[in-house]
Amino acid sequence: MLKVGVLSVQGASREHLEALRRLGVEAMGVRTPEEVVAADALIIPGGESTTIGKLMARYGLLEAVKEHANSGKPLLGTCAGMILMAKTIEAAAKDQPRLAVMDITVERNAFGRQVDSFEADVDFAGVNSGPVRAVFIRAPVIRSVGDGVGVLAVHSGRIVAARQGNLLALAFHPELTDDLRIHRYFLAMVGKAA
Repeated sequence: MLKVGVLSVQGASREHLEALRRLGVEAMGVRTPEEVVAADALIIPGGESTTIGKLMARYGLLEAVKEHANSGKPLLGTCAGMILMAKTIEAAAKDQPRLAVMDITVERNAFGRQVDSFEADVDFAGVNSGPVRAVFIRAPVIRSVGDGVGVLAVHSGRIVAARQGNLLALAFHPELTDDLRIHRYFLAMVGKAA
C-alpha cells in the first residue's frame, strides 16, 4: 500500500493525515529521517516556516527531505512548506533553514497578517470539475519561477501554486476544506514517480 508521510514537527499535519486516509492511502506522521525514507511521498504542512525549518535541522530532517525530493519522490509543501521548498525566500531571516529544492522565489506573508486570512475560489490546472476553494492564512506567494516550473494557480495576479517535476508548492491550505481534489492530484504524482 502507498505510504504518504506528513511532516509532524510543527504545524497543521492532522488535517493532511485525515484527507489522505479518506483517500484510502496509508498516512503517517513523520518525525525522523528513517520515517522520511520509508515514505513514498511526503507533505510539509503549513505552520511557521522558521520554526519548522529549525526543528527539521535539529532532528536531522533537512537532509533526509532533500534526499527524498532529489530522488524523484513527490514532495508537497503547503504555505510554510512552500516557503521551505523555495530556493529563494525574500526578506528571510539569516538563520532561516530551508530545503532550497524548488526553483521558485517566495514572499512570506504576502497577503498580510493573520487577520487578513481569507478564502477564494481558484482555477487549478490539472484539476477538473471547477475551481478549488483555497484557504489563505498568512499566505506566501510565488514571486517568480525558474525554467521547468509550471504555474498551476493564480489569485489576484499572484502565483499561488506551482509544480516542478515531483515538487508541488501551494500558498494555500487544501487540507482545511472537504475538497480532496488537490490531494488526489498529488497522489497521482506518486503513481507517476513509481
